[in-house]
Amino acid sequence: MTEFLVKHFIKDHRDVEKISVRTAYGVLASVVGIFCNVFLFIVKIVVGLALHSVSVMADAFNNLSDAGSSIISFVGVKMAEKPADKDHPFGHGRIEYISALIVSFLVLEVGFTFLKDSFRKIWTPEELNFQMISVVILLLSVAVKLWLGLFNRKLGKKINSKVMMAVFTDSMGDVVTTGATIVSILFFGLTGINIDGFVGVGVALVVMWAGVGIARDTLEPLIGAAIDPDVYEQIKRFVESYDGIQGTHDLIVHNYGPGRSMASIHAEVPNDMDVEQSHEIIDRIERDAAKQMGIFLVIHMDPVEMKDERVLCVRKQVEQLLRELDPSCSIHDFRVVHGELQSNLVFDMVVPIEYDKKTRNELPLRLAERIRDVEPGYECVITVDYDYVAKTEGQ
Repeated sequence: MTEFLVKHFIKDHRDVEKISVRTAYGVLASVVGIFCNVFLFIVKIVVGLALHSVSVMADAFNNLSDAGSSIISFVGVKMAEKPADKDHPFGHGRIEYISALIVSFLVLEVGFTFLKDSFRKIWTPEELNFQMISVVILLLSVAVKLWLGLFNRKLGKKINSKVMMAVFTDSMGDVVTTGATIVSILFFGLTGINIDGFVGVGVALVVMWAGVGIARDTLEPLIGAAIDPDVYEQIKRFVESYDGIQGTHDLIVHNYGPGRSMASIHAEVPNDMDVEQSHEIIDRIERDAAKQMGIFLVIHMDPVEMKDERVLCVRKQVEQLLRELDPSCSIHDFRVVHGELQSNLVFDMVVPIEYDKKTRNELPLRLAERIRDVEPGYECVITVDYDYVAKTEGQ
């Protein structure tokens, strides 16, 4: 069904890098979400009224809020499609994140409202009416929500959309909450004991937790998330694949919405290469990055020593001492400036950003002290730098 909808309603559906295609995916997901959730709301509100069940009605209004969320997502996707203008030179892509944040607040509001209603039901319970047809209808609801969640996950992965992945998470939460509602109805049918209010509390808490998760996922790119390790490696390999580039460091990526990124990176070039030749290579990489990766890339050129054996030997010594001191750190932009009485070792030291201020201040001093112990004629000029790449699990 998913492939059928994509092929018939999205032109050029394979070209997911195009903004117009991303927008078409977003519109399709929103329209399908509105249809499914309005349908489920009507079904559940009828069942909830028939059973006098607060947990079923809570579930129904959760679906109604999901339909409202789909409408907001639809508006957000369409607004995010707007091209750059004089006031927004990087486009309007972040509106997609803002719309997802609004969705999270709606979900939280629904959860909080029915949390209060569920507590009221616990203190003053109402009689339930057990009907097997209602259970069957709710099972149908679970099937629809499960499909809708998987539908959004598949589309979200295709276009790397946080909004669609948030809808997937919310839909899976709905599957759990509706399943809990079914359990409470069956429990009442078998035992005559009304646990509807207690199940309603659980449903409300799951809904609120889903809202918190959506807010967390959408706030990250708005605040400024660390670089995804895969994106880091992709850009690093791309730049270093060009002849004349010896290495890279200091990659920073700024996200202006899905498919809209600006990045800056330092590229190391041999210090004896002609400046105009190096500049031509840098310009070519920037143009190619825009065409092939869709990234506005700005490259800073760093000349590095490639032939002086004394300098290369000193650098290896410093790197070895740093590995012994703290293997999580590294150096770059290494230069040796010789003087009459001493030689200055000038370099940047990359320190993990999670280190506290005291550790960040102490590490360069301890490294400089170890270097002086090995060679008293060396003085260090160290600039502390940070790694902006997100940590993967296990790191």
